[in-house]
Amino acid sequence: MLRMWRLCFLSALLSITCGRPQLSARSHDMINFINTAKTTWTAGVNFQDVKYEHLKSLCGTMLKGPRLPDTVKHATNMKLPASFDPRTEWPYCKTISQIRDQGSCGSCWAFGAVEAISDRICIHSKGNVSVEISAEDLLSCCEECGFGCSGGYPSEAWDYWTKSGLVTGGLYGSNVGCRPYTIPPCEHHVNGTRPPCSGEQDTPQCNAACIPQYSVPYKQDKHFGYKAYNLPSDQQQIMTELHSGGPVEAAFTVYEDFLLYKSGVYQHVTGSELGGHAVKVLGWGEENGTPYWLVANSWNSDWGDNGYFKIVRGRDECGIESEMVAGVPQL
Repeated sequence: MLRMWRLCFLSALLSITCGRPQLSARSHDMINFINTAKTTWTAGVNFQDVKYEHLKSLCGTMLKGPRLPDTVKHATNMKLPASFDPRTEWPYCKTISQIRDQGSCGSCWAFGAVEAISDRICIHSKGNVSVEISAEDLLSCCEECGFGCSGGYPSEAWDYWTKSGLVTGGLYGSNVGCRPYTIPPCEHHVNGTRPPCSGEQDTPQCNAACIPQYSVPYKQDKHFGYKAYNLPSDQQQIMTELHSGGPVEAAFTVYEDFLLYKSGVYQHVTGSELGGHAVKVLGWGEENGTPYWLVANSWNSDWGDNGYFKIVRGRDECGIESEMVAGVPQL
């Protein structure tokens, strides 16, 4: 039935327009189509009067890139709960609940990495070390990771953490840590208070120095990974990793309908492919009989469900289970 709805909707679109339609001009039709189809999620307006090129630039992950040498293999006899949320499992790790904003930069590959790394440092140290690892440091200094604001590879980000280390750094304007994020947040969405998003920002320069307000020297502020690895495309293995080690980074394909997500368990219904995107996967659960992954996005807390979304678990929806990476901090 959903496939029939999708074909009818696309045929209608093609009958009224040719070439690339503007997403803002047809988002209302897409929202009505998705909500009428009674799928597992609810659509609504997240973006308004935003250029299509800007939306594509937010998807800054290059899919099917280099893989890490090692793939983790967990024992398959571990008893796992029906649902798991690390925010309640490790409440003393405040970064787990943090939603960041990548601004007008395709830096999702860096954000997904440093968010999960920050969480894992706290979790593995049992709360003794609580830091915000700098997206700026990774974005600007990892040459092998890709092209900065124009896109990168999550696996290379985790490899860089083990080999070169990363300093601390909080959100834009926070003055937290050695190298806070310097690209300002912008209003991707409706009813927000931030300045409007413009074109893609230039990648910041790699600066091996901390801000003047921070007392620790750059090299001494480095946090290293002990090892980094791929996760198998297997939900039991992924769940075991999340339960034992904390959040991980995942890359997946973004379609136009994902931009309209408001609540429920996302699955691709309609719309063109925009590109690859990287996010932090936190946990799992089930909603109205549909298994899901709980995921944090980096488009600020105005997007989706307060910055989070759920996506169908167990069938590699949009490739979400194919390119997951994680690692263990060096403490």
